[in-house]
Amino acid sequence: MQKLTHDEISKNRRKLEDFPVIQRNPIYAMADNIRSLYNVGSIFRSSDGALISKLFLTGFTPHPPRKEIDKTALGATLTVPWEYHKDPMAAVEQLKQNKIKICALELTDKSIPYYDLTPEDFPLCLVFGNELTGVSKEVIAAADMAIEVPMYGNKQSLNVAVAYGIVLYDCLRILHRPTQG
Repeated sequence: MQKLTHDEISKNRRKLEDFPVIQRNPIYAMADNIRSLYNVGSIFRSSDGALISKLFLTGFTPHPPRKEIDKTALGATLTVPWEYHKDPMAAVEQLKQNKIKICALELTDKSIPYYDLTPEDFPLCLVFGNELTGVSKEVIAAADMAIEVPMYGNKQSLNVAVAYGIVLYDCLRILHRPTQG
């Protein structure tokens, strides 16, 4: 085993000019009142890696152009389609009109573990909320489902960008799992 060089890795990466026409995964994401510019940058970077369809930034979530976002996004603001909506419910409405399920990443009385999602749940929009207060009540009320990352220690939750990355990449596993037959 030998570590690949930057040039070797770059040969297999998509070019910036290809992104407008790339076939994307049927995953959308919504940041509901995220405070941290660095978390937003990290969310962009994970979204690029997973080739999501679109990222919705809502409420007081900061949006590009911001140098703090760019610091952690490392250019992903140029490769991830995104929209800003002051009112998160406007984004929810738009998604529902396009028959995309709303999936809150939140502890609720009906949430299921994230790894119990199935291919039939897609396309879906992962909604993740404020670092302190979580997903807003209005968005939870409009959600089709809620999922959670089980916590086995003392803390109730993970950093929002970390939780998003875990769930996002498990969604890819579910979507790209070979069918049995």
